[in-house]
Amino acid sequence: MSKKEKTAIEPTRLENYPAWYQQVIKAADLAENSDVRGCMIIKPWGYSLWENIQRNLDLMFKETGHVNAYFPLFIPKSFFEKEAEHVEGFAKECAVVTHSRLEEDGKGGLKPGGLLSEELIVRPTSETIIGASFSRWVKSYRDLPLLINQWANVVRWEMRTRLFLRTSEFLWQEGHTVHETKEEALEETYSMLDVYADFAENYLAIPVIKGEKTESERFPGALQTFSIEAMMQDKKALQSGTSHFLGQNFAEASKIKFQNREGLEELAWTTSWGVSTRLIGALIMAHGDDDGLVLPPKVASAHIVIIPIFRNKEEETQVLTFINNFTDELKKIHYSEEKIRFLVDNRDLRGGEKVWDWIKKGVPVRLEIGPRDVQSDSVFMGRRDRSPKDKQSLKVSEFLADIVSYLDEIQDELYRRALSFRQGNTIKINDKAEFYRYFTPENPENPEIHGGFALSHWCGKSDCEEKIKNDLKVTIRCLPLEYEEEHGKCIFCDEDSKRRVIFAKSY
Repeated sequence: MSKKEKTAIEPTRLENYPAWYQQVIKAADLAENSDVRGCMIIKPWGYSLWENIQRNLDLMFKETGHVNAYFPLFIPKSFFEKEAEHVEGFAKECAVVTHSRLEEDGKGGLKPGGLLSEELIVRPTSETIIGASFSRWVKSYRDLPLLINQWANVVRWEMRTRLFLRTSEFLWQEGHTVHETKEEALEETYSMLDVYADFAENYLAIPVIKGEKTESERFPGALQTFSIEAMMQDKKALQSGTSHFLGQNFAEASKIKFQNREGLEELAWTTSWGVSTRLIGALIMAHGDDDGLVLPPKVASAHIVIIPIFRNKEEETQVLTFINNFTDELKKIHYSEEKIRFLVDNRDLRGGEKVWDWIKKGVPVRLEIGPRDVQSDSVFMGRRDRSPKDKQSLKVSEFLADIVSYLDEIQDELYRRALSFRQGNTIKINDKAEFYRYFTPENPENPEIHGGFALSHWCGKSDCEEKIKNDLKVTIRCLPLEYEEEHGKCIFCDEDSKRRVIFAKSY
């Protein structure tokens, strides 16, 4: 029996995927559970990832004509009650404020006081409160389209939480738009789905499938919901962004009306769309390995970490002077339309400890610089997309000339690996027995990694969808927008079907 290779993260992905995920977050110092049940503290290294995601997405939104605003955290309960399907969909997740203050309880403690005349819901999503504003802002077709985004936090009361993937409070953006016609609103819905797919693939290096959700998976109150679906390394799907065509449902509930070009009053058409800090969970699970986090350069907290190596004061002065001159040149270089982000690790730790710390934090490029490197005007480079032992010495001039290419190579390699993994774990299944075997763990003691994406026929009936979900915890992730019409038989009931859909286990 061969000796197990030592890894920085234990357990490994194959040994215990959920525990591996938590250990990567801990080792990379991304986040931790808070003193408030179900909530998380996002630490600086993790929050910098969100800042990079936010900054790049915000630019993409503004390039498509959207502007930012901010709306209240608290929403009157009556606002939710105006749209019956919406309130039903979110009722079990709502946190409710019932009192306005705290009072002394006469026993040395505090009790709620000042009962509110109407309960306030802590924002789970903002369609209703934003709709109230839109009803005041929109009067004429000349006010349309109205294209608004907000960056905010939301609260959805969760019983079983997991950092970044499912917490009671999380950060997100939510776009809300108003349009003159159904066609324009649908165009907006598809357009923002494309923005999300573009960002996921070209910034996060995560290949995604664009598709429409089934009725049972639809956003409460929407006419159509579209999503981007990504495969994680445990072969489960992660819904990584959604775009909703709301039709006139919320316009009717909020009385968003306008005078049309013929001078008649009519209801507007609305959309909403959003992504959240769940994208950080996606990064971890799509690219991480058994040594920790692996970050795509375009959103990495730092592109390069520089680790000085020295044994005495003389060497320290020599090495740090060299690094200062080197970083002066590094500051002149731009990658992905931003200045190169770099860190110099001056902590009083052994070089090996520093190296492994930054490997676990996922920095794309590591540079070790010691007295020999100073003498040869070189840097000693390691890349996070390669083995920790795979390092090479490069002349400073060569490194500075090629660093942008190295970062591009890492970005492309991470996308290639993720796409290859998804393709290798996506199969067409036509037989019900085979379908059930595919989604049944071979090892019940370690059931996390099995299955994948099954492209199978579905008759369109919710009964079959629900039975498969109950039997296997497998759902229809989406009806892909890109597909070939193909006659077949429903994987469950054997009735006629005209297309395949994507079945998978999910988060």
